[in-house]
Amino acid sequence: MRDTRESRLLLVLLIAIAFALITVDIRGGEDSPVDGARQAAATVFGPIEDGVSAAVNPVGNAISSIRDSGERHDRLAALEKENAALKAKLGSDDRNASRLKQLNKLMGIAAEGQYGIKGAEVIAIGAAQGFSWTITIDVGSNDGIKRDMTVLNGDGLVGRVTTVGPNTATVLLANDPDFTVGTRMEAGDELGFASGQGDRPLRVELLNGKAEVKKGDRLVTFGSQADKPFVPGVPVGVVSRVDPSGGGLTRTLYVTPYVSFTKLDVVGVVVEAPKKDPRDTVLPKKPKPTPTPTVTVTVTPSANANADGQFEQEQ
Repeated sequence: MRDTRESRLLLVLLIAIAFALITVDIRGGEDSPVDGARQAAATVFGPIEDGVSAAVNPVGNAISSIRDSGERHDRLAALEKENAALKAKLGSDDRNASRLKQLNKLMGIAAEGQYGIKGAEVIAIGAAQGFSWTITIDVGSNDGIKRDMTVLNGDGLVGRVTTVGPNTATVLLANDPDFTVGTRMEAGDELGFASGQGDRPLRVELLNGKAEVKKGDRLVTFGSQADKPFVPGVPVGVVSRVDPSGGGLTRTLYVTPYVSFTKLDVVGVVVEAPKKDPRDTVLPKKPKPTPTPTVTVTVTPSANANADGQFEQEQ
């Protein structure tokens, strides 16, 4: 349309009419005289708006999806981090629970034997120190540790201290071939000497070649002069085999130690010996024997047997 005087007058007139219709519509409310025209317009233009909306919405949804995806990724990363932390905490709690159990057993054996102990943690094994069966613990001379002190854990005899540094010490384990300890049989006075055999049972030579010994008998440490290197009454192990007596001066036993030398973690160094020999009080309680089931067989007499228990001859 060309910009003429008539076109400008027409534009002003249309604007005036539009304002008039707006005023009438607002004042009319629900009874507005232009409501019918508005509904007609909605009928005509509604499908067009829906089409435009359908065309535009996927773009908006895609943008929203990208934004939500980023949020979900961040949340997933946070959850994975929390999960890893929980797993680490669980592992730590499991180890702490195991150590607490070991410590409780250690304190129990120390209380039963009246041993004054210094708790320690195993920080190294003998592979770094040669071919002998040894461990390194995290206490030393600064903690009152000295050479030839007895080392035990909640199960029994672990070994003896051989080398002491300011903050660490080396312990020769009871299963080392160079290790020897005096032993005493439970509930008796049969004495002997136990020697280590690596990953095999301890070998014990009893001083009495005619001693009555059987599988399942238990041994404790006999103790040393001035309680060094061994205090008395520490559980050593259980007899697993007895060599036949050949009439010799000694008798050979094989003893399964109470201590598992490949699973050492928390141990105690005896820094104060008991005032008197605890004898057998530190030994664990004997397991109750499992009852052997008995079967009773009842014989029912045959229907053909008479009152005297004899069978009637069938005709």
